[in-house]
Amino acid sequence: MTVDEITTPPAAAQGKAWVTLITNTKYLPGLLTLEYSLRAVGSKYPLVALHTSTFPEEGHAALDARGIQKKEVEYLLPKVENDYSNDERFYDCWSKLQPFRLTEYSRVILLDSDMLVRQNMDELMTLPLDISGSSVFAAVHACVCNPMQKAHYPSTFVPSVCGFTSQHSTPDLAQTCGADPTYGLGMMNGGLVVVEPNQQLFDKIMQTIQDPEKTTNYAFADQSLLSDTFYGRWTSLSYKYNALKTLRWCHKEIWRDEEVKNVHYILSPKPWESKDSEDETHGWWWEVTDRRYEEEKITGTNDGF
Repeated sequence: MTVDEITTPPAAAQGKAWVTLITNTKYLPGLLTLEYSLRAVGSKYPLVALHTSTFPEEGHAALDARGIQKKEVEYLLPKVENDYSNDERFYDCWSKLQPFRLTEYSRVILLDSDMLVRQNMDELMTLPLDISGSSVFAAVHACVCNPMQKAHYPSTFVPSVCGFTSQHSTPDLAQTCGADPTYGLGMMNGGLVVVEPNQQLFDKIMQTIQDPEKTTNYAFADQSLLSDTFYGRWTSLSYKYNALKTLRWCHKEIWRDEEVKNVHYILSPKPWESKDSEDETHGWWWEVTDRRYEEEKITGTNDGF
């Protein structure tokens, strides 16, 4: 698709939107390429940047220059703060629960800003959910293999209880659905969450976030809370909708480049931090970002992001 063929989606196509949280400019290059990639694959739905009061003026200017929609949300924290000094990003992650309260939309899909959409996935906007029953939201399993051997990760994080490991013998099936949501640790990854906003659901989430007996045990903030509060009550999607870059080698048995719809650049370094990377998926990000830069030259946008 050429630059000329990429169009901006309507303000709110059928009351549905992609949303992403932004609290500072560290992830802003990722957000801008994410938004561009959604348009490049022809999504009918806009990306709305959910920003907190911490988001600086230069960030707002960058979003405004590109016509990206914005909405301010409250910065959420539990009643008793956890120690996330080993992964400071998790302090921000509680605010990723805010989409559950966006009742002005009939459906929102949360995306992390360090993602790249490679194929249209608008079908998620009409995926059946049953918020009072067995499908409160839809997501992809978390990889609990701890492939980078991070010492502060829970000791329960081992390949034998990973939902992706359970699919090694059925790689074709892995392209269409995920493992049972209760498999292994029963944990979802918070990078992509399909949400039907509902005030009662959000109230339940807020009730949990104010319970120190629960939150102090949540090693992964938002995704720990959702996995616990709604254990087994979520639709497990195929890895291809939230393809963690580590899965390409950690779970090569199921990964297929041509099937991946959305790459998630978990952990550091992020693609925008350096063009020199041996990770081929980082090259995918730069291919799209270079096209974004071409478009921005035409529009006269040159702010360094």
